[in-house]
This record gives sequence, structure tokens and C-alpha cells, in this order.
Amino acid sequence: MGFVTTSDGTEIFYKDWGSGQPIVFSHGWPLSADDWDTQMMFFLQHGYRVIAHDRRGHGRSTQTSDGHDMDHYADDLAAVTAHLDLHDAIHVGHSTGGGEVVHYIAKHGQERVARAVLISAVPPIMVQTESNPGGLPKKVFDDIQTQVATHRSEFYRELASTAFYGFNRPGVEPVEAIVANWWRQGMMGGAKAHYDGVVAFSQTDFTEDLKKITVPALVMHGEDDQVVPYADAGPLSAQLLQNSTLKSYPGFPHGMPTTQADTINADLLAWLQS
Repeated sequence: MGFVTTSDGTEIFYKDWGSGQPIVFSHGWPLSADDWDTQMMFFLQHGYRVIAHDRRGHGRSTQTSDGHDMDHYADDLAAVTAHLDLHDAIHVGHSTGGGEVVHYIAKHGQERVARAVLISAVPPIMVQTESNPGGLPKKVFDDIQTQVATHRSEFYRELASTAFYGFNRPGVEPVEAIVANWWRQGMMGGAKAHYDGVVAFSQTDFTEDLKKITVPALVMHGEDDQVVPYADAGPLSAQLLQNSTLKSYPGFPHGMPTTQADTINADLLAWLQS
């Protein structure tokens, strides 16, 4: 574990375990590297070097006032990969982290990258626009910002208890430890970073970024994703990528790397070994 200092003085926390081909994990909003613990342990035990960082303003990284946008997220990830001198890396991003991975590869090139994996990821674009009529209305994201600014703790508890993991579906019992861990990670980060991050993950258009990526890419998306709806995300990203495989999961929620970790880990490993 350690820190990388970026060009604007932000300290980015990272974990770096094991040896072998590196897998770099980018987490979702408003979480931290800890959200990948299950995946990191699994792939560590399968001979990979596993790395995860806390996005600026999240987890243990600096709670900066500014820079909470995809350009800075991509540059921070580039700073981590350069500091660790990573090559032939597999980049895995969940939710907002999927956008970070896509923008990093498109902006900084593919010299260091072997493969990309997008899990329940926000690309191509979440918000409703003239060119994206199927997106979610901007008011949805404005309301999220209001809740982050006014009663963040309660909102994080509610989101983790309901839509994020599908715990609001009939017959699905909430798992208190999962809810508490989500809340813990969220509250470690800064309110300003999380507030600004809503714009970053919802309004960034990754269409052109996706088109630039030529490395093999795996797109994994749950068909019951209530946070990043399946129809407007996974299949569209897979179409825009030049060398992609789409893996769909009927009934799986947005947080499927946690609640369906056994399935997601096994499928990801199989694809990496294919």
C-alpha cells in the first residue's frame, strides 16, 4: 500500500498485492478500493498482481476541492500506472470506474494495456440528451446531488439497502454487512467530491472514447441493474468497442461484483484465460 502524488499535488492511495500480470481495479461512486477486496483476493490466489486505488476525494485519497471529472480521474489512474511501471495490464472498472477505465485508455493510449473489463459501467452516457433519448432525465441526477449535499449519510444507507444491490426486489433479503460496508466506504470520502462526481459519471459522453479502444474488452452487465439500466449501457458499449464480448446476467443487480461475486469472478477469470 502507498500513495502517488499527482501533478496537482493530490495524493492517491493504492493497494498493490502479489506478482504476475497486473489487474488494475477502478471502483464505483462513491466507494473506494475496498469495494474490490473479494476480487483482489480471488485473482491474487490465481497468480495475478492486483492493484486498486481510491479515486481523488474518495476513501483515503486527498479530499480535494476540484478535479472531480473524468479527465482528472483518467490522469490520476495514469499516474498510478506510471508510478508502478505497469505493462500488459488488465483494467477492470465497475460503474463510474468503468468510465474511468474507458477514458484513461482513450486519453493515455494502449501501450500499457492488455485488456479492459467494464462491469455495470456508466458508458456510453447516462443522462438523457437529444442524441441519447433513452437516458435518465437530468433531474434524477440533480436530486442525487441534493441528497448528497443535505443528508448524505441517510441517502447512502438507503441506496445500499435498496436499488444498488437489488435488495428492494421481492424475495431478496438485505444483507446488513454489505449495506454497512457500502455506507462505511461512502462516508470515508468527501461530500464535495461525491457531489461533483455525479456530474462526471452521468453527463460524460464516452462514445468517442469507446470507439478508440482496440484491445480485447469484456462488458458484463446485469439485466436488473436499477442504477445503470442495462438497455442504455452494456449492449451499447459493446457495439461501440472494436473487439468486445458482451456477457449479460438476467436478474443481477448493479452491485453484482459483491452479491454475485462467485459468478462474476469465475466468468472474468475464464475470459482472461481464453
